[in-house]
Amino acid sequence: MVESAAKPEFLEILTAAAQAQASNRPAASTVVEALLQAERTAKQQRHLYPSEALSGEWQLRFATGTRKLRQGGIALSKGYYLPRFVQGQIGFEPSPDAADRFQISNQLQVGAIRFRITGPAKYLNKKNLLAFDFTQMELAVFGRVLYRGSFRGGRMQADTFEQQPIAKLPFFSFFLITNNFIAARGRGGGLAIWVKSPV
Repeated sequence: MVESAAKPEFLEILTAAAQAQASNRPAASTVVEALLQAERTAKQQRHLYPSEALSGEWQLRFATGTRKLRQGGIALSKGYYLPRFVQGQIGFEPSPDAADRFQISNQLQVGAIRFRITGPAKYLNKKNLLAFDFTQMELAVFGRVLYRGSFRGGRMQADTFEQQPIAKLPFFSFFLITNNFIAARGRGGGLAIWVKSPV
């Protein structure tokens, strides 16, 4: 994991974004540039992160979207901090059978409404890439589960997960993992920062 006495400027900015309250957080454009610099640095220095560094629950703090360009390709749209009334959380629970296998969960909560999807995931250590597929979903209101069932193929999709080529799966390419926050680019091209949830 990246920890050093003399932090590069991009790491200071991303640390501030991860820790900051609304009154003193870095500007979104500054955070986006710091994320891009962190990604370039990780590629140049070929940082490798162990799969266990992802274990636990992480709160979404900052994200960017993407937009299609007329001449082809995509460009990042303006980044934004997740509003306080919205709670986005991602979780990685290691498999007891293999160090590179996880159960991934992604949850969004707005007020009393919680939507959660889960599924299998595998980590490619040499690429810092986590491929996954969501197969189950749950909808709850005030903590009461209203629906729990299959999501996009459910059990059948989970059973064939191992045979799926990475190119056909959603993934996160992690380029920065610290004790307090993680940063990644998704398959769609967007960037995100998640902050470690309190235990």
